Amino acid sequence: MPSDSRKPAEAAARRIAPLAVLPLFIDLHGKRVVVAGGGMPAAWKAELLAAAGARVDVFTPEPCAELLALQDGITLQRRHWQPGDLAGAVIAVIEAADETEAADFHIAARAAGAICSAIDRPSHGDVQFGSIVNRSPVVVGISTDGAAPVLAQAVRRRIETLLPATLGAWAAAAKRIRKTLADTFAAPSQRRAFWQRLAERAFIEPTVPADADLLRLQPVAAGGHVTLVGAGPGDADLLTLKAMRALQTADVILFDDLVSDGVLDLARREAKRMMVGKRGGRASCRQDDINALMIKLARQGKRVVRLKSGDPMVFGRAGEEIAALQERGIPVDVVPGITAALAAASRLGVSLTHREAAHSVRFVTGHSRRGGLPRDLDWRGLADPDCTLMVYMGGRTGAELAARLIGEGLPADTPVVALAALSRPEETRWLGRLDRLGDGLQALAGDQPVLVGIGRVFAVARTSPVALSA
Repeated sequence: MPSDSRKPAEAAARRIAPLAVLPLFIDLHGKRVVVAGGGMPAAWKAELLAAAGARVDVFTPEPCAELLALQDGITLQRRHWQPGDLAGAVIAVIEAADETEAADFHIAARAAGAICSAIDRPSHGDVQFGSIVNRSPVVVGISTDGAAPVLAQAVRRRIETLLPATLGAWAAAAKRIRKTLADTFAAPSQRRAFWQRLAERAFIEPTVPADADLLRLQPVAAGGHVTLVGAGPGDADLLTLKAMRALQTADVILFDDLVSDGVLDLARREAKRMMVGKRGGRASCRQDDINALMIKLARQGKRVVRLKSGDPMVFGRAGEEIAALQERGIPVDVVPGITAALAAASRLGVSLTHREAAHSVRFVTGHSRRGGLPRDLDWRGLADPDCTLMVYMGGRTGAELAARLIGEGLPADTPVVALAALSRPEETRWLGRLDRLGDGLQALAGDQPVLVGIGRVFAVARTSPVALSA
């Protein structure tokens, strides 16, 4: 009678998804390669091959200036290539004048036993060059199989932001100590744990220990730490490289309501995300609760990123959070972000301190703890016509702000700009004069955060994209 039970059996290995091309890495140190052609593409390939340690012979009667500037590892022959020139070459590259030359070169390369690459003519070559991220001995190759070179470059830029510049030094040190590792750690499990510790350190520590100290490498401290990270005004492309790396190594991300989805998409996939929304005029998390949560998570050994819109140190309550963490002995560091005022200046094409219109710039808040316009500001100083005034969170107090400044002597026709949802796809603007600021703010659609700029520098502000103007 058949049994309902089954015996354990090894599962079939998962098949690899189809590959458009197979990435291979070749050691060219001391080996001969040939490059035929005299333009910029040939110069780039020659420099790349020489950087990989090859002896490069370049054949062209008309070398470009970039080729003439190359020296180390490169020999220039000022004549057209001939089939015999390819003898002994491991790789042969051509910047062909036409299809016929490319085909002839390919035949000659095969006859010489060389791997052939034809620049921009892949049908006449055996291999193609991809984009490269160089953290030697860590080298990342990127290919789109010739479909979209610009896309490959965009992928390279993204990877560049995630790999610290010191990664190569960590990899080089790992290569040096590999032979002695077996004497230090006899068990495979110990060696595996060591490599995991090294890999973790390589992404968070800029300084590589001496080889002897490297073998005593310990896991990242279990006490945890907090990093305050500036997310910028919204556009994910405005993140700093250091902010990207912090997001990629976080265990938990505590983010404000104003942080855009595009920024959060760049975080480590496994990181836990918790919104601790703080937004003027809305229900918000208490600052004491946010402080307590950061302390609790750090004491659990977590790497916590406190992600704040703009710059943490500009109207971001960073001082309160730093003080609370330091009082409990929690390590904390800060990654600055692009604050809204500077992003607005860039978007508008305006210098906030243009020497013909302003000799200073001031950042002030238009929203006090009590909810209205702060009463303890230096109103006489803020009404200085030679000052550029940037007002954060001023969407609800614009009319009162304008009246107070005009009352202190600032001309009613002073140029003003108001920006809602700065740097985001839904960004809207109002440009007008100071005495109409209240009406302009009411006309801005939605309840997005608003930045107000006041001063003569805004007379030349760009008017696109614009929702309204006056």
